[in-house]
Amino acid sequence: MATNNGQNLGRILKQRRVVMSSLTLHEMGAMLGVSSSHLSLIESGKRFPSALILRKMAEPLGFEESELLSLAGYLSPQLASTDEEKADYGTGRLDLYVRKVLSQEPVEVQCTILGILAILKSIAKLMK
Repeated sequence: MATNNGQNLGRILKQRRVVMSSLTLHEMGAMLGVSSSHLSLIESGKRFPSALILRKMAEPLGFEESELLSLAGYLSPQLASTDEEKADYGTGRLDLYVRKVLSQEPVEVQCTILGILAILKSIAKLMK
């Protein structure tokens, strides 16, 4: 069963795999211990990845685990202003204002924006 969220996530994963990481489906599957056909179904939005698969995909694709899990909807931005969150401010996580505004958007928009931000972050790292 394909969902819009799954299709968006699949496109982001495929773009990151092909453009940023230059990995084939076979190479990525070997790294993760899953078949290339399973990854193809995920990238096409026909299958939604488990949190375990996403955690395994994070490093090879240049994501933080929490970024990728947020993109998939397993984690959502928290609006509570805790001491831990204040300590994380400025360490590569979304600032509180952006998180608040983003949390008011539909999940599909959140996933798309977080995907774009993750890609921009990777490009910035490459430019250093």
